[in-house]
Amino acid sequence: MPAYFWPEFAILSVAGLIGVICVMPYTLELTGAAFQKALERTHQPRWVLVLLQVVQSSILVIAATGFGLLIARHIGLGVPLLEGLLAGKNVTSPALAMIGPALILGIASSSVMLILEIVLFWPRLPRSMREDAPIPALWKRLLASVYGGIDEEILLRLFLLSLLAWLISLVWHNSSGMPTVGALWVANIIAAVIFGLGHLPATAALAKLTPLLICRAILLNGIIGVAAGYLYWRYGLEAAMLAHFSADIVLHGIGDSIAARIRAGWTSARVSRSVP
Repeated sequence: MPAYFWPEFAILSVAGLIGVICVMPYTLELTGAAFQKALERTHQPRWVLVLLQVVQSSILVIAATGFGLLIARHIGLGVPLLEGLLAGKNVTSPALAMIGPALILGIASSSVMLILEIVLFWPRLPRSMREDAPIPALWKRLLASVYGGIDEEILLRLFLLSLLAWLISLVWHNSSGMPTVGALWVANIIAAVIFGLGHLPATAALAKLTPLLICRAILLNGIIGVAAGYLYWRYGLEAAMLAHFSADIVLHGIGDSIAARIRAGWTSARVSRSVP
């Protein structure tokens, strides 16, 4: 175990905790009805349930950080910029090399997701999702992007993709014992599909799950998942985090604002039709 492991673990864990706290206002608004039912069922103060949710999510992220770092190290993956800084190296060149691809793939992925959502899925969504689902304030959506960029990448890339790649490499590896490019792509796609499926509980809270909604969750979230996974094993976790964060900024900042404007137009049209 390298000397910088514990500082690296501590930094990522604290970053993950910050991400969990940042996403809470967004999550509480999206799950307001379910959260209210939980309050009535448990008879606990609101702050107690919020604290329990933060603690539960933080424990999961911290565990994923520790195991992810250990597994990634065995297959040549990890957090190279942070590791370089902790080892006293100059990381300017690799940092500059990854910024462009990360931003391009992040923004391009989110743009494709928006186009597919608007053109393909939006007209077919149930009314409860198109018209009734809450759209949190912009500041809540932007804070949620911090969670996506940090915590989801720790969970899905540093831990899950590394674990899958290590398991696959037991039977599909190169002469050095490391996973082949093919093994990394298989692990990447599986992790991206799981990432998409992980969004289904939030969807189920708004509407009954259908094959269309399941495909939507896997396809749309899988796009950024595959892009982030590629960046992870090509440049490191920092590149995946930057891509995911930039994608969420586009989706939450622009996409949700477009949805809010569309809804406002529908409401205005209904009001106009109802006026004699």
